[in-house]
Amino acid sequence: MTSTYGDWLKQQRETAGLTQQELADAAVMTRSHISHIEAGRRIPTKEDARRLDRVLNTGNVLSSFLPAEDAAVADYFEAARLLEQQAVMIREFALSFVPGILQTERYARAVLGTSFPPVGEQECDRLVVTRLERAKILTDPVSPVVWVLLDEAVLRRVVGGPDVMAEQLRHLVHLVESERVRVHVVPFVLGSHPLMEGMLSIMSFEDQPPVAYSEGFHMGKLHDSPSVVRELDHRYALALSDAMPLTESLALLRATAKGYEHHD
Repeated sequence: MTSTYGDWLKQQRETAGLTQQELADAAVMTRSHISHIEAGRRIPTKEDARRLDRVLNTGNVLSSFLPAEDAAVADYFEAARLLEQQAVMIREFALSFVPGILQTERYARAVLGTSFPPVGEQECDRLVVTRLERAKILTDPVSPVVWVLLDEAVLRRVVGGPDVMAEQLRHLVHLVESERVRVHVVPFVLGSHPLMEGMLSIMSFEDQPPVAYSEGFHMGKLHDSPSVVRELDHRYALALSDAMPLTESLALLRATAKGYEHHD
């Protein structure tokens, strides 16, 4: 989302002589939600936009010119990254790779090393630093709460070689053992499941509606439509209900890491 929409909203709010809190109260929204829209980090729902139009007497401009929802990852991931830092709960699903906030440095480099077209060494360094900076949200012992669903393929796909995989899985084991994250594995024997289409992250906040970020091949979408987020939330719940329990998932992580450590 570009900031143009948010800038225009801010201009109309200030012209009307309203603070963010006053606009939020009149439009039945939260002040932080207004702040995120003005900063270009959120897209209002159509109903939110209609209420803003009514309060600001802007006809149907805000509801008619909502930014498109089907933007590429390059346009949306920065907004998703910022929201990730504000979330009180993050639920991740990974189909092929360990989620970014849980990656070790060597694993991240191995993932980025498969990019096409290839990224140079300097660009790879920058991307790795960004990924490790994202992981700092886990230095807080409590918030955000992080639940992770991993397709078993994530454990079996050898990214960067056995040593890198062993280190990465031991990192996940440590996070689980320290009760910082919960990890559940969706086993191969389950067959198909509701999240097979790609990666998913669902983020919840203290004072604003939840959002979801989904990603596929060269495409990512930030979803804040209540109906879409609700559908993705239900998909996540169904997959979680069929996943291995925490203790069994932890045992599998340990055993798989040990196997990589003893790989010839």
